[in-house]
Amino acid sequence: MSISLQQLRQISHIDKVIIHSLDCSLYQVSVEIQGNEEYVSDHQGHLLRSHNKLNLQEYFSDLPYDRMVLRQSSAYDEMVGQPQRQQSNEMEVSLGKP
Repeated sequence: MSISLQQLRQISHIDKVIIHSLDCSLYQVSVEIQGNEEYVSDHQGHLLRSHNKLNLQEYFSDLPYDRMVLRQSSAYDEMVGQPQRQQSNEMEVSLGKP
């Protein structure tokens, strides 16, 4: 499920903006609102993606959010043949406002 940028502009408070690092330089955005995480889509319904993290941050420059983070999962364990972990190896790094 996703939420559009237009719908986000109607919301008075966004808890967290999450920029997911998918690949070398491919990023996708989700938001957390009242404990629910949803991906963000553009006016055509396509998920918001970019090869430039700063471009994605600009979409949120005038929206009311508490914090913005970059989230990354490492595939290192899988690449070296380690067993699957019980817990996630996701890492979140806080980002400042653009």
